[in-house]
Amino acid sequence: MAAAGAEEEEKTLIEIVEPSSVPLDVARYVSFVRDPACGAVATFEGTTRDTFDGRRVVELRYEAYGPMARRQLREICATARSRWAVERLAVAHRLGRVPVGEASVFVAASSVHRVDALAACGFLIDEVKASVPIWKKEVYEDGEVWKENREFLERHAGTTSPPTPEKEARGRCCGSKVWVEDDVAHLRVHPAGLEEQDKWTVASGAHVTADP
Repeated sequence: MAAAGAEEEEKTLIEIVEPSSVPLDVARYVSFVRDPACGAVATFEGTTRDTFDGRRVVELRYEAYGPMARRQLREICATARSRWAVERLAVAHRLGRVPVGEASVFVAASSVHRVDALAACGFLIDEVKASVPIWKKEVYEDGEVWKENREFLERHAGTTSPPTPEKEARGRCCGSKVWVEDDVAHLRVHPAGLEEQDKWTVASGAHVTADP
């Protein structure tokens, strides 16, 4: 059992790339997942687009709670392996500034047949969005704003209801971020950002609270 786990770990590449001007090495991730036994490699690359709601985007900026982010990515990959017959997996997310046209996130999966590779790849990117504590700021020519990750909030608040107009509007613009304390399932809206984490405590109960 331990040997199987070690083998799976060797065939899984997880990276939270610290702030840098160097783009994600997509070619290296694709090379990692290629395997002679596999006839399919599925990938997804998320890039910074140049406009949002008619506003010109200059760049995106990402922050993450590293320990929990890496742990969540390992769990996501383990779940993907339990559901589909995949051989190799790669998941990478870039932090810091990501200019227009460059990749912020990349996932890849290889398998004998395309059905498993495609399904696993889709699952990986969906789960990265919904369960990994990574926050995004959109920087425009005329300002900047932290973007609320509705998928993450709804997952961790236990909400499965479909988006309402109010939720849609809230998802477009958010001036605060969600802070997740390691090893605790509780959430708190954290307006000051990660650099102020020592000044905040976790709210009681599995719900989201906001400070004025």
